[in-house]
Amino acid sequence: MNDQRQLPAQDVFNELRPRLFSIAYRMLGIRADAEDVVQDAWLRLHGADQDAVQSFEAWLVTVTTRLAIDRLRSSKADREAYIGWWLPEPLVELDENTPERAVEMASDVSVAFMWVLERLAPEERAAFLMRQVFDTDYADIASALGKSEAACRQLVHRAIGRVQQERPRFTVPVDAHRELLAAFRDAAGKGDMDAMRSLMADDVQLVSDGGGKVKSFMRILRGAGRVAGVFWSVEHQYPRQVVYRSASVNGEPGLLRYVDGKLESAQAFIVDGAHIVAVFVMRNPDKLATLPQHL
Repeated sequence: MNDQRQLPAQDVFNELRPRLFSIAYRMLGIRADAEDVVQDAWLRLHGADQDAVQSFEAWLVTVTTRLAIDRLRSSKADREAYIGWWLPEPLVELDENTPERAVEMASDVSVAFMWVLERLAPEERAAFLMRQVFDTDYADIASALGKSEAACRQLVHRAIGRVQQERPRFTVPVDAHRELLAAFRDAAGKGDMDAMRSLMADDVQLVSDGGGKVKSFMRILRGAGRVAGVFWSVEHQYPRQVVYRSASVNGEPGLLRYVDGKLESAQAFIVDGAHIVAVFVMRNPDKLATLPQHL
């Protein structure tokens, strides 16, 4: 940012707020927690000796990162005790035409990417995000984490290895993603088992997060027949009461599912261009609270 020192701290913070939220959300996966971290960073800047701050941007990024690491560490016990699989709180845009801004950030805020990040230790996650997503210099990463540059390089190197090993390797144009999902939405809405199965890879997997609040699968389901059967069973159990609404879920085409007019889940999909290869179903009502609850 140019001439940052010539702007009041509040103006600088307002300009940086989207980036700070992006850092905090990618670290924590919960909207309210990310917003709390960003607000706490502002309060700390407001109470600091601002004349001694050389760069508001560097200062705020460092404080936000440290606060997010602390919060992630403190939540470790809760996440270890979490019932079932933990998926991030979805960021949903209801416009079926995915916003350009969301498309640009889809690859590094997608549910699939967040699922992989969850396997990194807090400092690994922070170092990886700062370097690979936000292109931060190692000197600044070292300052934010309170470690040497060499140690930060090692953190990033180790994290890259783990992410590359687990991250999906598909680059699919958003229009193709949307068209494939539209076909699946129509098939699922009709309960057409054969059509759903034909749109899925043979080794497709489904991950479901109910958080112990609603029913969900405690293991990852695999196989086109089994996963298609899950969608068929919902339509079979609630005939003519299931409605799928297209939405952008964490920057990628996804679906909201309503049962009897009430929001039941937000769903994200990994596709390879021809087939669906993974489905992430977020059913924990706490993570759906900010979404439209009724059709």
